[in-house]
Amino acid sequence: MLARATPEDRHLLVTAFKSIGRTVAVTGAGTSDVDALMVADVGLAMGNGCSAAKEAADLVLTDSDFEATLRTVMWGRNIYHNVSRFLQFQVTVNISALVTVFIGSLIFSESPLSSVQLLGINLIMDTFAAIALSTEPPLASVLQGVPFKSNAAILSGTVWR
Repeated sequence: MLARATPEDRHLLVTAFKSIGRTVAVTGAGTSDVDALMVADVGLAMGNGCSAAKEAADLVLTDSDFEATLRTVMWGRNIYHNVSRFLQFQVTVNISALVTVFIGSLIFSESPLSSVQLLGINLIMDTFAAIALSTEPPLASVLQGVPFKSNAAILSGTVWR
């Protein structure tokens, strides 16, 4: 954390951290923060800051509350986790349905589920899973994890297993 550093020092620190593979977030409000905000992976501008900082930032916090930054990260990670869980659930349901239809077709020489039944199952599973996961609030423990890489696949090997 560099409170009274020059703009060049801030820019140098951000680029140095990025060059060693670290994820960097910068919070700023003034024109001296613009370069660091633009170079950072995530730039957060304060709502009462100058317009140049707001334009350079990825997110603008409406009130100048540093705790809002933590809440922003917590909600962002929560959304990522919920989308991953939803996709894992959908992959499980759809593969189960495919296996049921395939094995049932081999055994009974016709599909045990009609297309209308499959659509009904999908509709119920999509709706209730989406509602359940979209209303799940974030846990404070998500802040303890490492940041997600920007090129990370949301359907990771763990999700497929």
